Amino acid sequence: MRPRARRSTWSSESGAELIEFALALPMLLLLGFGILDFGILFQRYEVITNAAREGARVAVLPGYGTADAIARIGQYMAAAGLTAAYPAPVIVTATIPVGAQCATLTSVTVTYPQTLSLVAGIASYFGATGLSRTGITATAQMRNEVPAGGCGP
Repeated sequence: MRPRARRSTWSSESGAELIEFALALPMLLLLGFGILDFGILFQRYEVITNAAREGARVAVLPGYGTADAIARIGQYMAAAGLTAAYPAPVIVTATIPVGAQCATLTSVTVTYPQTLSLVAGIASYFGATGLSRTGITATAQMRNEVPAGGCGP
């Protein structure tokens, strides 16, 4: 009688759901944390893009300079909660020909360090490297608000 009892115990499927859940849970967590990390990354990208636009908008106004644009970028990023140290914004002014006239453009580039903390933490257990630190860069370019003049020699 004993062999039959043991055979029926081994063919029982009780607990199979628990084992399947234990196998699927890491993938579900990785997917969930990946979605969360991507959402944070996208939100910060939008903030940095808007900060570059704000800086370019101030930089092209008559009577404002580079320091004013950098201060506006800092205010915008602080208001959005991005307070980590980041490289100084790069502001470049260039004159381009537009037909027989010239226009002056100001380009503002903002870079912010981004940490993919959730996915990088999990992926590091599986040997993945290089996910923990990335940078987000956004550039905005606007025409200076002065009348277009003739191009120089």
